[in-house]
Amino acid sequence: EGWAPLILVSGGLKGSLGSIPAEDMKNYLTVKKGISKNNIIIESKSENTHEQAKNVMVKIKKKKWKSIILVASAFHQPRAFLTFLKVAEDFGLKVKIFNAPAKHAWFDNELGTSRLELLIGEFEKIKEYQKKGHVVSIKEALDYQQWKEQH
Repeated sequence: EGWAPLILVSGGLKGSLGSIPAEDMKNYLTVKKGISKNNIIIESKSENTHEQAKNVMVKIKKKKWKSIILVASAFHQPRAFLTFLKVAEDFGLKVKIFNAPAKHAWFDNELGTSRLELLIGEFEKIKEYQKKGHVVSIKEALDYQQWKEQH
């Protein structure tokens, strides 16, 4: 929709319900959305949200980006956001992360799971990520949001 000059698609996990490999997403964006391949960057090694955050932060640091738009399904946004914040902190990056839940996501009708069940599952995954130290706390996320709004 013209929000950014480049799109970085991330993810390498194949065959997992709800996961779209980066190459498949690139093909979708070029064929269905008419986006030039020159405007798409691929990260295809990660197999979970934490790995995605780490691999994306490497690219952010290298390219010296100051802000990103984090696109994920609506139910996945909280964990993705908390994870990306934690990894940005670990990398010492002060990057502005703007959340943008995907519109009309594929999961709306195809997973055979209600949105409530998907959300409950994400909250369980957030708990797992907390135990591993892969997400920031809610307080840290709120402090970050306050910082972002002041800058």
